[in-house]
Amino acid sequence: MNDTKIIWFNSFSKRSVTNMVKAKLFVLDKHFDGWPKESDLKIVEEELPPLKNGEFLAEAVYLSVDPYMRAYEPSLSPGQTFIGSQIAKIIDSKNPKYPVGEHVIGQFGWRTHTISTGEVRGTVGRGTAPQLVSKKLKNLPLSLALGAAGMTGNSAYFGFLEICHPKAGETVVVSGAAGGVGNQVGQIAKIKGCKVIGIAGSDDKGKWLTDELGFDHFINYKTDNVAETLKKFAPNGVDCYFDNVGGEISTTVISQMNDFGRVSKCGSISGYNEAAKNSSIDMFIIGKQLRIEGFLVTRWIERWHEGIEQNIEWIKEGKLKYRETVTEGFENMFKAFVEMLKGVNVGKAIVKV
Repeated sequence: MNDTKIIWFNSFSKRSVTNMVKAKLFVLDKHFDGWPKESDLKIVEEELPPLKNGEFLAEAVYLSVDPYMRAYEPSLSPGQTFIGSQIAKIIDSKNPKYPVGEHVIGQFGWRTHTISTGEVRGTVGRGTAPQLVSKKLKNLPLSLALGAAGMTGNSAYFGFLEICHPKAGETVVVSGAAGGVGNQVGQIAKIKGCKVIGIAGSDDKGKWLTDELGFDHFINYKTDNVAETLKKFAPNGVDCYFDNVGGEISTTVISQMNDFGRVSKCGSISGYNEAAKNSSIDMFIIGKQLRIEGFLVTRWIERWHEGIEQNIEWIKEGKLKYRETVTEGFENMFKAFVEMLKGVNVGKAIVKV
C-alpha cells in the first residue's frame, strides 16, 4: 500500500494528497557534548496535514551536511528538527510561485517531506526563503545547487572576493582547502592571478588540489611542519588567508602574514568539538595591522544570484572544477555529518535520499 502511495505522489496529481504523507525527520534529543554521538539525534515520523492555500509540499532529493551545523547546535532546543539545507522536488502545491515538478532549495532541515509557504525560515544568519533551482544549471548536476553553485559556492565567492580583495600576484593561503568552500576559494584565487597554498589533512587531497585544481602548493598539516613548510612556499609572506579551521593552524599562518594582510574568517572547525590549544594571535593582528573579518554568507543575499551565476559560468568555461562526496540514504545523515566533521569528504559533502 505504501509503495502505491509513493508512485501516486510522483505522478504530480493536482489533488491535495498531503494527508497521506508521513515525513521522517531527525530531531535533537540531547545537546552534543564534544563529538556528536548518534544517540544525540533520533528519527521520528510526522504525519503532514492537507495543504492550505499558499502552501506547497516538497520531497527531499539531496541534503547538505556542513560544519556550521555543529557550531549552531547549542542554539537548538531538544525536539527541534536538526538544521540544514536541501534540494527538494515539489510534489503538490497550492502556491503558484512553486509549481509541481520544479525543484526548490530550502532550509527545511533534516527531513524527507516539508510543507512550506515559501516564507523565510532557518536559524542560520538571516535565513533565506525557498528558491527554485536556477535554470542556468541546465545539464549540470542538480546537487550543485547545494555546493559549487549554491550557498557553498557563494561563501567562497563573496567571502573571499569581498573581504580579501585579492590582487594578481599576491599569495593566498586556504585552510580546509579540500572542503566544499576551501577548494573553490583556491580556484577563484587562481582565476584572479594569485599564488595559492592549500592546507588539508592527506596527501591524496593535496594531489587533487595541485594536480587537478591548479593550487601552487599543498601542506599536509598532519605530517608537515606547517610553519617551516609555509616559509618555504611563501618566502615573501602571505597576503590573504581564507580561514576555515581556526586553532593552531590559523595562528601559524597569521604569524607569517605581511603587513596589512587580509583574513576572511569562514569557520573554526578545529574548535567545534573540542577546545583548541591555547595560542594567542593578538600580537600578530596588532603588530601587522591585519584586517580580520568574519562573515555569514547571507550578508550578500541581495546579490545571491550574482554569485551563483558567476560560479556556473566558471564551471561551464572549465575554470572551476567541483567534486562531491555523496552518501546514499536519508538514514545515513548522521554518518555523513560526522565524517564531514572529521574531514573524510573531498569537496562538498551531501546526502542523496
